[in-house]
Amino acid sequence: MGNLNVAVLGAKDLADKIGKKGTVTDVTFFEIKRGNDSVTLIEPSKYPEKLSSLFLTAGMSEFAILTVEKIDASLGESIVMTDLFGIKKGWIILRNYIQKEQLAPLIAGTSLEGYSYVEEDHIKMREGLLDLAQSEARIPGSGTCGSCPVDSHFNVKGVGTVVLGSVIDGHFRKHDKMQIFPLKREVVLKSIQKHDIDADDCVKGDHVGLALRGIESDELDRGFVITTDPSIKMTRKITGKAELIKYWPAPLKEGMVLHIGHWMQMVPCRIAGVVDGSDFRRPDLTIEVDSDIIHKPGDVAVMMYLEGGKLRVVGSVKLE
Repeated sequence: MGNLNVAVLGAKDLADKIGKKGTVTDVTFFEIKRGNDSVTLIEPSKYPEKLSSLFLTAGMSEFAILTVEKIDASLGESIVMTDLFGIKKGWIILRNYIQKEQLAPLIAGTSLEGYSYVEEDHIKMREGLLDLAQSEARIPGSGTCGSCPVDSHFNVKGVGTVVLGSVIDGHFRKHDKMQIFPLKREVVLKSIQKHDIDADDCVKGDHVGLALRGIESDELDRGFVITTDPSIKMTRKITGKAELIKYWPAPLKEGMVLHIGHWMQMVPCRIAGVVDGSDFRRPDLTIEVDSDIIHKPGDVAVMMYLEGGKLRVVGSVKLE
C-alpha cells in the first residue's frame, strides 16, 4: 500500500477538484484512492490569516503542488516554508498568464527549483499523484520505533479514544505499548485505520486513525506525541545555532517573542540571548519556550515571528 502526502499551496479551489474532502480544521484533508494506493491532499485552509495553517501543512507533506496566481507576500511565505521543510518533489501550476521567468528568481536555490511545471488537468493530476504514491510504497522495517503527533482527538462510542494524525517517523503495529508525551503515560494501541480501512501496522507518511486504551480524549491536546521511540525528549530551553532565511531583514534581538514550530506544535518563546558573530543570519541563540517542545535529538524546528507583517517565517534552529 502506497500513500503520498501532498501540500496544496496557493489555491483554495484546487484540492477539491482532485480529491474527496475529509477532516476540516485549520488544515483541510482531501483523499484520492485507487486500489491499495492513496493520496492525502493537505490544504492550509486558514492561510494567510493563520501562519500555523501553512506550517502544519508543509510539515505533514513530502510532495507539494504550488499554484501561482500572483506574485505576492503569500507566495513568498509559501516558498520559504516549503524550502525550510526541504520538500524537494512537486509540481508548479501557473495561472493568470504568469510566466516561468517571473517565478524563477524566487525559487532559485530553494528545494522548489527542481519542481515540474504542469498543466491544470485535474484528471491527469489525480492519476499522476496515484502513480507516485504507488511507486513510493513504504514497507515496515523491523525494530524501527515510530511517532505520531496528535492532530485531532475524540471519543467514539464502542471504540473509545481515537486520535487522528500522520506518522512522522518509523512505524508501529496494532497492540504496541506506546508513550504519550508530554504526559509520559503508557497506552495500548488497540487498532489502526488508514483511510477508514483497518490495518495491522502503519509507517512514516501514513495518515491514520489510532484507537487507544488507557487514556480519555479530554486528556489529550493537539501537538501531543504518541510514540514507541525511547529517544523522544522534551525541551523548554533551546541553545544552539540558528539559520535565518536570506530574506530576513535584521538581526534577532534579546527579548523578541517568536513562535517555535515542530511537528504539530507551535509554541510561544522568547529570545534570551543572541550572539551574531560575523553573520547575523547564523546566530547562536538561547531561547526560552513557554511550554515543552517534544522532539527527537537533532530535530530542526521552525522559528516564526507573527508580528512580522509580510514576512513571518524567520528561519530554523536545531533541537539538541
